[in-house]
Amino acid sequence: MTAYRLHCFKESGNSYKVGLALSIAGLPWDKVVIDYFGGETRLPAWRTEVNELGEVPVLEVDGRKLTQSGVILLHLAEHVGALRLSEEERSEVLRWLLFDNHKFTANLATYRWLQTFATPAPHEAVLAFMQQRISGAFDIVEKHLGTQRFIVGDRLTIADLSLAGYVFYPKEELGFDISTEYPNMSAWMGRIARIPGWQAPYELLG
Repeated sequence: MTAYRLHCFKESGNSYKVGLALSIAGLPWDKVVIDYFGGETRLPAWRTEVNELGEVPVLEVDGRKLTQSGVILLHLAEHVGALRLSEEERSEVLRWLLFDNHKFTANLATYRWLQTFATPAPHEAVLAFMQQRISGAFDIVEKHLGTQRFIVGDRLTIADLSLAGYVFYPKEELGFDISTEYPNMSAWMGRIARIPGWQAPYELLG
């Protein structure tokens, strides 16, 4: 059986996307926890041996090191039966992966980092700008989920796992109360959380 090793840290929502995919698919995997806050990913040796981009997640599989969460999720969808996509689903899933990386996760992850972890604290105008960007992306997903159970049709795909990367972190970190402000997204999150193998980020990657 293929062995998977995920280089990650528990605060990384992009790592959570991949860990959640592995867990829901029922695949055996090991965590390689990195000291992100201590600067491990900035070390020349780490960038030479693990990922020249200086980022996680990194998934080791079959002697390869895969990077970028979208690429990793697509790899898993192509090789793991539980995550496979039909021809009809693939282009739609890709559309949402690109939207997620460009507008949804990109803005939410940056905002969460700035308000929760960054020192010194960012200027209020920067946070206000990011809030507007997130609200716009959330509004798109909220409307979309008003007509269907999952992002692409009636079953979970890697599009859901990608968009779910950060929304399960505590609302105090996110700065948004999804459960009260976005009912369709909240219901979608509940459906994901009931799928066997689901765990919250700090439980799964802690």
